[in-house]
Amino acid sequence: MTEILKFPGLGIQFNINRVAFSIGPFTVYWYGIMIATGLVLAVIYANKRAAEFGVNKDKLMDIILIGTIGSIIGARAYFVIFSWDKYKNDFLSVFKIWEGGIAIYGAIIGALIFGLLTANKKGVKCLALTDLALPCFLLGQGIGRWGNFFNIEAFGSNTTMPWGMTSDGIVYYLQAHQAELAKIGVTVDPNMPVHPTFLYESIWCLIGFVLFAFYAKHRKFDGELTLFYAIWYGAERFVVEGLRTDSLMWGKVRVSQALALITVIVALGIYIYVRKFGKTKFTDMVPYGHTPEGISENQPVQKTEITETSSKKEDVDSSKENKEETEEIKEKTDSAE
Repeated sequence: MTEILKFPGLGIQFNINRVAFSIGPFTVYWYGIMIATGLVLAVIYANKRAAEFGVNKDKLMDIILIGTIGSIIGARAYFVIFSWDKYKNDFLSVFKIWEGGIAIYGAIIGALIFGLLTANKKGVKCLALTDLALPCFLLGQGIGRWGNFFNIEAFGSNTTMPWGMTSDGIVYYLQAHQAELAKIGVTVDPNMPVHPTFLYESIWCLIGFVLFAFYAKHRKFDGELTLFYAIWYGAERFVVEGLRTDSLMWGKVRVSQALALITVIVALGIYIYVRKFGKTKFTDMVPYGHTPEGISENQPVQKTEITETSSKKEDVDSSKENKEETEEIKEKTDSAE
């Protein structure tokens, strides 16, 4: 079904269809395409820079696979937990993820838990891994948020800015939730444009990715980019979540906004502490990827080892040939006698 998304202040509009294409009974949505595109580009980038962080590329792919599964589980679980009233009388609907209902914070938490457990099992340095992976999350999030554009969702409250947007679906949603939003102090006019909050987050994440990509080679210790991610994304989410009209609530508290604020405060505190006391409290402040051990993680097999192996194989073949020649001579001698 096509819906017209308008940007009145800019004088432009788009005919939006959630469906990209269909193959027989299978329907492919733009939302899924954008999420998949973000994931693929993030994986390519991570694989390209893995050696700089001392992360073995083969092990990385296993971690990504398990982490992706964890992100799906986490995204759904986070949404269900804070929307329990919607599912408590129909437990089986919890598993109907195709009907919608996932949360980005849950996806991040799930990916980290599953990914770090796998990394620990495979002997990968966890902080080196998160320094590599979290900037990739920014790339994936920046692209994936455009899935919200095609679904015409994840928008905010009213705005008079020229980039405010509106559609029949937005008007209907605001009319249906106007009283509910008023209870948490959000007054909306369904007929006015709203903040395209998905766009704000996309821009913020992509800017962060570029900055982190340039700074990565200058990091001072493993975990530095991890803390930067928590501060950067947490600050953005705290601001943007305050504009949203579809926030998951815990009473009158926006769950993701509260979590974002806590994340920023904790990460900033840890960063200040490490920078101030790191050289005296911690014995190793050199990123693992800059150490001889980290550099060797992705090194190919040394030629000397290959030569030694080939030499041993040649010796075995030579010994076998000599044995066969000796037996042949013996048989001729016996025949002559």
